[in-house]
Amino acid sequence: MTALLEVESLGKRFGGVTAVDDCSFGVPEGSVTALVGPNGSGKTTAFNLITGYARPDSGSVRFAGASIRRPDPVRLARRGLTRTFQQARVFADLTLVQNLVAALQQPWWAAVRRAVRPHERTRTLELLEQFGLSALAEERAGNLSYGQKKLLEFATVLMGEPRLVLLDEPTAGVNPVLVEQIEERIRDLNSRGLTFLVVEHNMNLVMRLCDPVVVLDHGTKLAEGRPDDVRNDPRVLDAYLGG
Repeated sequence: MTALLEVESLGKRFGGVTAVDDCSFGVPEGSVTALVGPNGSGKTTAFNLITGYARPDSGSVRFAGASIRRPDPVRLARRGLTRTFQQARVFADLTLVQNLVAALQQPWWAAVRRAVRPHERTRTLELLEQFGLSALAEERAGNLSYGQKKLLEFATVLMGEPRLVLLDEPTAGVNPVLVEQIEERIRDLNSRGLTFLVVEHNMNLVMRLCDPVVVLDHGTKLAEGRPDDVRNDPRVLDAYLGG
């Protein structure tokens, strides 16, 4: 498979701490690729470097065959690369419909308007239906449960019809019913051609959903391959068990 995202020798230091160190991996187009590792292994920092929320000290990123010299979240979203966060980011005072409309790449002043155009409402209601949130379409996002906010954020990153979605801990703190719903959404969207890169601590979910699996440890790539191969790699077992 052709790599939709290519990360080459990425590096980032914070003072005397190396968060990401000469890290290279690819995300094949059409895959659900996992980025896993022990706490502090550099996964979220790598996400931030790829998506422009932090600037790398070294290395390069290519998306859809083009070099991204200065990653910027807005420009990347317009090109088809979007992401979620460990803590769901929603506009608490806006309705679910307004949250989804605000996610579209519009002039800055349009993000705070509350009027929703008919074609925008149609798109938002379709997405809310897919995520089981249509009954709450006019509810304030701040009134949602934690898991529902995660679902809403997932829906918002789909508004621009991206090619690649980076999911940062999509099931963390979410009840088992919603975990199943999130997994189902990922599978369905992937079957329709959407590519995913997923940071996730739920290894049972990773092993049944993701292929390939990339393992980080101390900011560098430790292993990469099919789920069963990675799960049985002695280096991976050692990193997770602290041997």
